[in-house]
Amino acid sequence: MQSQDVAQRSAASPGPVVDVEQAEAALVEHYPRLVRLAYLVLPPSLGRNRRVLTAHALTQRALPRGRTTATLIPAQATGRDGDPGYALVRLKVVRTALEAGVPLRRAAWPKRSQLPPLLPQVWGLRLFPRSGGADELALDQRLSALSSPARAAYVLRGLEKLPDPDVRKVLAAAGVDDPGAALKEAGGVEARDALLLSPEFDPCSLHARPTDLMRRRQHMKAALAAGAAAAVCGALLALPSGGWGPDGAAAPSYAQNPAAEAALDPGKVTRVAPTAWRSSARTDFSVWPARGNLAGDTALLRRALAVWARPGESVQVSATPGTPSGAPAGPPQLLYAGDVDQARVVLFYDGLRIARYAEPRTGTGGAALDFARVDGATGAEAEALVLDRADGNVRYLTAPWVTKAAERDLMKPTAGPTPLTLSVEGVSTPLAGPAPTGACTSWTVMEVTDASGPHLLTDLGELIPAHLTSGPPAAPHEAAGPAALRNWAPYACSLAAVRSQGVRSVNAWQYAQQPLPDASGQAAWVCTRADTWRGYGTRVLAQFHTPGGAYGAIAAKAENSLACGSRDPHVLAGVLWKSGTGDWYLLAAGSKDTASISTTGRVSGSARGALLAVRTKQGDQAGLKGTLTDGRAVDGLR
Repeated sequence: MQSQDVAQRSAASPGPVVDVEQAEAALVEHYPRLVRLAYLVLPPSLGRNRRVLTAHALTQRALPRGRTTATLIPAQATGRDGDPGYALVRLKVVRTALEAGVPLRRAAWPKRSQLPPLLPQVWGLRLFPRSGGADELALDQRLSALSSPARAAYVLRGLEKLPDPDVRKVLAAAGVDDPGAALKEAGGVEARDALLLSPEFDPCSLHARPTDLMRRRQHMKAALAAGAAAAVCGALLALPSGGWGPDGAAAPSYAQNPAAEAALDPGKVTRVAPTAWRSSARTDFSVWPARGNLAGDTALLRRALAVWARPGESVQVSATPGTPSGAPAGPPQLLYAGDVDQARVVLFYDGLRIARYAEPRTGTGGAALDFARVDGATGAEAEALVLDRADGNVRYLTAPWVTKAAERDLMKPTAGPTPLTLSVEGVSTPLAGPAPTGACTSWTVMEVTDASGPHLLTDLGELIPAHLTSGPPAAPHEAAGPAALRNWAPYACSLAAVRSQGVRSVNAWQYAQQPLPDASGQAAWVCTRADTWRGYGTRVLAQFHTPGGAYGAIAAKAENSLACGSRDPHVLAGVLWKSGTGDWYLLAAGSKDTASISTTGRVSGSARGALLAVRTKQGDQAGLKGTLTDGRAVDGLR
């Protein structure tokens, strides 16, 4: 009724007239604000990339068609800075943004705003605004829970600074049936007007990231193959009957390939018996049983498999470096399907990868798909998977042979472990994750215990926690013992340098101890080596730790190096060190089979054996050369 009243008043009193040039001038002048308005009103379920492009498209289409005039209703005549042209284009932006949030119905012809935008388009890139802080994220989550009219009311009130009577009139003119209810619903969200102007909601200041490169390459190949097939078919039509003969061993097209169809059939996923691991000689993911309260939910499994095969634009896809993200070659193995915190989570294993699908408990908007490579995983490397991360905590699914789990602070080696509760399905209580930023004052790891004893696993931001070991590269041992924990403590924070790198295991090896020249004690030289699932991309850090220091100092580092590894267990590194008396020294140490060390550059010195200490000056640059006991040369890490 209220919309009809406004329309009747408009017909009786038409208000100011706006021509297309005036509307265009208002649109160009206030374009960033209008796009921000559209972005905030659009439903978050579209995904950030499509939401950005749609916001720009709706704003650009707000210009009146042709060189005609447009009549405003009195409710709009008080536009921004008294400009009725701005009020006109703002009304069209709000109306089309509200239409874009209306679900498609089979019986109704879709409106243009409900379809993906034809323009603008950016091929090969995903665009999204810069991420804000916790406050912006919280506000975005609250706005996503509102209806489209309520979200528009909140934005018009907070961004446009319109009083409630004018908000009600604009909503009515935009086609909202009950503006009063929309305003009441919007009033349930705390007013945070300043946050609406933050970069989090600015679709004109964007980050760019590539789309799924593997899928794009596959689509390009498929397009080329389709073009070639069309050309061949055209040529065959001109040949005598029989063409070039049968297709040989070639399979039918992908859509009709039985193996591909079976891979997407939830009824054909592999389910390992709950007790299979007890009689198996293997301790890997292939003997994990299917667990979770939703393991029998066929609809959920169907969605998870379909998204794995062809993720939509709104799906957030991530993969550890070197991990393919394509569809499974055949029916994968189901590891878990269940409710975890505020999400439904499904874990699959296809012999090479772990695939994790997650969606909200209500609806499917904001689904995520994550991949991690696990080929060759066994023992401790196959004892835990990340189920969920929330509020800085991590929840794991553990292997069926894990008997208990505990939480440890790697920087406090003498503190005992804090037990974690494991459900009957192997799901752990939340574990505090290592802090990604800020001062490093603790590093939380999970200690899991099986029949062979305890193992340490650390979260590095991926599906598979990294396995921590200690000792010589040729024979590393578990890092859960007292001596290994003391060895790891000063170097725990250096694990942040290998976060999100697809790390399989990290070994800490104390390869030398060196008396300090000022007789203040002995310094320790430790080499930490992070090996990856893909084989290359190894990170090596040589670290130097003085007595009483809380942290080790990184003296040298290398990537894709054999140093500190089982194939070449040698290392040589040096550091400039200032003594307690103010004197500067070049200190260097090699592994125990180092026969001699010499310097190059501005510092001159040499020593027999694996240790070197040369007096020098602050800022001097030097290189290191070493000779092993078997006569081979070894260069210093830099």
